[in-house]
Amino acid sequence: MATRLKERYEREVLPALMKEMGYQNRWQTPRLDKIVINIGLGEAIQNAKALDVAVEELSTIAGQKPVITKARKAIANFKLREGMPIGCMVTLRGNRMYEFYDRLVNVALPRVRDFKGVSDRSFDGRGNYALGVREQIIFPEIDLDKLEKVRGLTVCINTTARTDAEGKALLKAMGMPFRS
Repeated sequence: MATRLKERYEREVLPALMKEMGYQNRWQTPRLDKIVINIGLGEAIQNAKALDVAVEELSTIAGQKPVITKARKAIANFKLREGMPIGCMVTLRGNRMYEFYDRLVNVALPRVRDFKGVSDRSFDGRGNYALGVREQIIFPEIDLDKLEKVRGLTVCINTTARTDAEGKALLKAMGMPFRS
């Protein structure tokens, strides 16, 4: 079962991008590859329960069980040892990815206070886009009554685009609200 956004990509976005970029083959056109959602928790060093809450919230937002990330290096000033759990992340592909992107663009981002659009400077040079979200409460799945603390998260949108211009054209065609 294809999602609403995936069908829109096939029907409208793909032909428009092929015409705009001058591609002859549909596989040359950029498309979404994966979306990685990450929550970094520095407080998990002292409070192990904070990590459990973050894992629960991230699985609610993404609809998939997250992986706990561990520290790669020891940092004495932060009382951090190698291998300590310090965050969680989830990688979305396929229909779940399109469904999350649809919810992010059409539901969550418009709920941000004083929202004027997202920056178009967060591309990495290879067509991938990273977006920092300051509050997880913009997602409607999060229950405000059960919320302990407002946490931020990072959403990395990986595309098959080769350049930032191609990646921006793809995301703009798929409804990403860039600042004008």
